Amino acid sequence: MIPTDGRHARRRSPWPIALGAGILAVVLVAGIMVYASLRSQGRSDFDGQVATRVPTEPAPRLEEPPALPNWPRWGVTHTQFSADNEPEHVLEQARGVLGRVPMVQNQHIMGWGVGNPEPSPGQFNFGDLDRRLTFMSSSRGLPVITLCCAPDWMKGGKAGRTDWSKNHTVAPEPEHFDDFAKLAVRVAKQYPTVKHYMVWNEFKGFWDPATNKWDAKGYTELYNKVYTALKKVNSDIKIGGPYIPIESNARSQEPSELSGSWGSVDQRALDAVQHWIDHKQGADFIVVDGASMTNDKGNVPNDFAAQAKFGAITSWLRQKSGDLPVWWAEWYVEPENSGWTEEQRTAVQATALMEFATSGVTTALYWNPQMKDEGECPGCLWAPKVGGEMPMAGLLSGFAKWFPAGVEVSKVRTSDQRIRAIAQQRQSVMVNTSGEDVTATVDGRQVTLRPYEIRWSGRGM
Repeated sequence: MIPTDGRHARRRSPWPIALGAGILAVVLVAGIMVYASLRSQGRSDFDGQVATRVPTEPAPRLEEPPALPNWPRWGVTHTQFSADNEPEHVLEQARGVLGRVPMVQNQHIMGWGVGNPEPSPGQFNFGDLDRRLTFMSSSRGLPVITLCCAPDWMKGGKAGRTDWSKNHTVAPEPEHFDDFAKLAVRVAKQYPTVKHYMVWNEFKGFWDPATNKWDAKGYTELYNKVYTALKKVNSDIKIGGPYIPIESNARSQEPSELSGSWGSVDQRALDAVQHWIDHKQGADFIVVDGASMTNDKGNVPNDFAAQAKFGAITSWLRQKSGDLPVWWAEWYVEPENSGWTEEQRTAVQATALMEFATSGVTTALYWNPQMKDEGECPGCLWAPKVGGEMPMAGLLSGFAKWFPAGVEVSKVRTSDQRIRAIAQQRQSVMVNTSGEDVTATVDGRQVTLRPYEIRWSGRGM
């Protein structure tokens, strides 16, 4: 099994193996043999995925994505555990949840539920990617692929083996940037129905400790090679970067050109974005990720007002990039150990989506936190192993239906600021941001919303 990984994933505890001291020689030898056996068994999780043959399975035949009048704007990223890890009846439910209103669906090429696509040079293994892309197609998804991460042999490791413990902390070595671009080409030829690609993930491995800054020059060199290679495959392919995390602090020690009541953005991230804008070979969209929380004080000035950070960053990106379409590859709103109920969590998410819509975001991908086993799954789209739709699924579906890219979005007047609302010509959505009942006039109508209630309402009919 490929381990759960990524900046926001739940970490596994390392599996210790202890050898007692003072053991008789014969027992020690036996212990070493047991240790070797355990290492071999654990390699599927950490450092021993071995390439033994070139898979002979043909590329899957995927249906063309649905033809829609507008880009859906909203979507999900498949992570370590997704619908393809579920029992058949839950898989069918997930297919319905994601496909009833077509959404964008994203998958990485290595990690996050998918094995090493090229364990040794020229030896490809797309079995996991085939499975995920097949599900995306069957659930009417508009497919996106994130080109991350890279096989070990591109990062100084051994060909034929995969050290998952380092998968998401190491970037390809510069001498292998061309090899990574070739892998991107091989992926694009495997899945001709995929027309959107994000290059790399969160600048992983592109931090320069010597300067205490992002290595934007190195990332941009990799990006440009991938961009050029993919455009040669099909000029219609859309490619974006730099997919960098944009963090903020409530009490900033350094000046920043972007700040507000929600905090001050780390200028180093803005500088890296600017370098990419100035030196990129080309781009069809600009992509970032981030959280509403500050690094030093959580959500400021409060959980709901903090979501204004997303709108401020989006406006900055549009202005600096010459109005490239803005993608948020990931976004997060919940501090650790928040104690939030599912209702409160979804209400805060609703205000974040409102911020994305009103600031003109083109695509926002929800990092789906599905878990392996039955039990609590905060923010999930369906209940793992048992099925049953969770509130976040309905929120995404509603926004995909009523607020796709291109639709005119306006803020709605409310007589009580605890209720926030936006609307398009035919539909409005409102959310109670308080933990008590609120009665107010919203869009010319009197309504009473329960604590953290989200309500949709037709208008102009």
